[in-house]
Formats: sequence, C-alpha cells, structure tokens
Amino acid sequence: MTQIKNKKIFVTGGAGFIGSTLIGRLYKDNEIVIFDTLSRNAFENSGFNDHKNIQLIKGDVLDLDGVRRAMKGADMVVHCAGIAGIHTVTKSPILTMDVNMVGSANVLKAASELDKCERIICFSTSEIFGPYAYNVSEKDNSVVGAAGEPRWTYAVSKLAEEHMAMAYHKEKGLPAVVVRPFNVYGPGQIGEGAMRLFIERAIANQDINIYGDGSQIRAWCFVDDMVDALLKCLERPEAVGETFNIGNARAVETIRNLAQSVIRVLNSKSKIVNVDALGADIHMRIPATHKAKQLLGFEAQVDLEEGIRRTAEFYQSRMAA
Repeated sequence: MTQIKNKKIFVTGGAGFIGSTLIGRLYKDNEIVIFDTLSRNAFENSGFNDHKNIQLIKGDVLDLDGVRRAMKGADMVVHCAGIAGIHTVTKSPILTMDVNMVGSANVLKAASELDKCERIICFSTSEIFGPYAYNVSEKDNSVVGAAGEPRWTYAVSKLAEEHMAMAYHKEKGLPAVVVRPFNVYGPGQIGEGAMRLFIERAIANQDINIYGDGSQIRAWCFVDDMVDALLKCLERPEAVGETFNIGNARAVETIRNLAQSVIRVLNSKSKIVNVDALGADIHMRIPATHKAKQLLGFEAQVDLEEGIRRTAEFYQSRMAA
C-alpha cells in the first residue's frame, strides 16, 4: 500500500513498461496525467487504460510548451520518458541524445515553474558505470566508453540528465531524486529486454539467441520491486537530492545461465544459439544497494526463479488470448 493519495501526478513515458506498472499502483487514489509519444505502449493492455482518474496526452518531451501545458497543476512528476534499447540507440544516436538531454531539461524546467512541485523522479541508467560494474555504489565514478560508439551515447545522455536534475535541486530547490535501474524485467515489458525475449521464445520453443559467449553478468530486478522503490522515492523526504541504485544484487546470473534457467523453469524445448554482438557490450553489471536500504528502507524481494515464473505467466496468458 502507498501513502500517496489525492495528488496530481504527471508521468512522462507513462505508457511504457515501468511507467504503466507504477501507474497501476497509484491511479485509484490519485489523478494521473500520462505524457507519451506512444511509440511503446504497455498502457493500452494494462486493464486500467480507460479509468476516469487517468488522462493520456500524446506528446513529446522535446516540446517544452507542450510539456508545460500538460504538467500544469501537477504535485509530483515522474520522468520515465527516454530513448533506450541497444537496437534503437544504435540506429538513432542523435535522437537518443536529444530526447534524453534536451527532453529531460524541458521536463526539469517545467517542473521548476510549477506552483507546487513536491517531488520529481528522473530515470538514469546502470550503464553510466561502463562495461565493468561490480558492486558499484552511488559514489563510484561514472565510466563511459569511446566517443563514436553508439551505445555510449545513451549512457552519456542519461548521465547528463543526472547532472541536470541535481543542478536544479541545488540551484532552484527542486525536490529531485535520481534512480538508476539495473536490468528491470517483468509482466508488461515491451521493447528489447533480454528476459522478455527469452521467455517469449521459450514459450514458443524457438531458438534463443545470445550475444557473444553469454558470459556477461547481470543482476535482474523484478518490476514490482522497482515500483516499490519508486513509491518510496515519492514518499520519503530522505530521498530528495539523492541518487539511488535500484536493483537486486541477489539475483545475479550470466546471460547464458539466464537463458538456461528460463528453458528449465518453463520446461521448454528451445535451444541456445550464439550470435555476434552488435557492438560494445556490458560485461558485468551488479549494483550495491546499501544506500536504498538505509535511506528508503528498500530491498528487492523477488528472486530470479519466481520472477521468471510470474513473467512467463503474463506472456503465456497474452499469447493464449
């Protein structure tokens, strides 16, 4: 249960995977405004997409005036909108940087002009730690790869968003919080997530492709845990002016072992096939989450096998329908 009630909450990218899951926990007791291009739409199949407490505005964060109009009267802002996914980023590095930097600057500017902004959450990424990130804390240095490699345009643009959020907090008193999600997955995931792709192909007994040798290590965070953390960031005064790694350091697995786990849990006949990597890759990505536990009282609860089962149930029911 959340303590957030009778608020007007403006969510950029609210039709996306994490945004729509968060809205599912807030809409009954609050007024929600979704601002989204609808390029990826998990909201339409959410089951609450026609609820009277939710207003959907099709718009782009690159349109400052549009953001201002849609945000008018908001008490809280959750800025989920952004360009993500290795295929999308590689194809459109300019758009990636425009949306993630200019779009974020627009959202922060509009929020700073509100009569009353109680909280704004900005989404960064675990990729700001570079290709080797083991037990990384919020105080560790950010590391990005060589200029010209498309993957790092995403990390650089999200790091710029972090700096802007903290600058608005320090210079204008905006109650900003930054979250760095680590490999979030779960029911409703859209886009290019490995877990979703593995599960969908395993359900259909199709080959599962993994890039390189599959030795890349990830910490996998179930979406309900991610949303629990976001709610605490909205509720707790200790969150203001802080950056948090949000992930599950206990759910650590290589990409190959993840694929094997999905096949085993789903009793699938899929085979694992190695394919060439698209470009720069992340070899290890494991967060330290002590700060979130200390300041927010947050700790991920869903283990990997349970998360796979719950995610698979969603996709099995959707595919059956």
